[in-house]
Amino acid sequence: MLTAGLIAGWGTEIALPKTARAQTQMTPDAALQAMMDGNKRFTQGQLTSFNDDLKLLKEKTTESQAPFASVLSCADSRVPVELVFDQTIGHLFVCRVAGNIATADLIASLEYGAAVLHSKAIMVLGHGNCGAVDATIKAQAVPGQISTLYRSIRPAVDQAGKDLVAATKANAKIQAGLLRTSSPVLADAIGKGQLKIVAAYYDVANGAVTMID
Repeated sequence: MLTAGLIAGWGTEIALPKTARAQTQMTPDAALQAMMDGNKRFTQGQLTSFNDDLKLLKEKTTESQAPFASVLSCADSRVPVELVFDQTIGHLFVCRVAGNIATADLIASLEYGAAVLHSKAIMVLGHGNCGAVDATIKAQAVPGQISTLYRSIRPAVDQAGKDLVAATKANAKIQAGLLRTSSPVLADAIGKGQLKIVAAYYDVANGAVTMID
């Protein structure tokens, strides 16, 4: 009922993906494990996603998509999400914004991923040397609207102090917590065992992702 209402609210132009796709049959734990297995291959230089037939993948995903997991990631160019988890076209629903913050627009996007596309897991991915967190710690004067990011990141800095790694991890945890508590759509999926939301940290030096929440 919740999904039906969500689709109706967005309009009939949104087409449901084919739920028979194997990716949507995964459990939340299996989805997270697939991501971590892919990251292990990435750190070992044993990527398999490039072995896929890209032409065939494009053909299969032209009309619909069925990503098995969603990622709320920083917009940092050093965090190529699909590559980090050794995934290819149609596997991950990726939302990116500086500081990987759970703003209303990002929450809405992740609700779409979970309720309409049937993504089984959401990972909030912080990363090493995050410029948004570092700028918040230093309260740097910045041009334009960049400082609006500080408001969302400040609670993590207040909690963790001026250590960049600690503040970045705290921020990922706080944003994951916001997703769990501020969205009835996501909370409903979690309650039904259809979704897990976790926080993780990506080390830009060695490529490893570590679950932190």
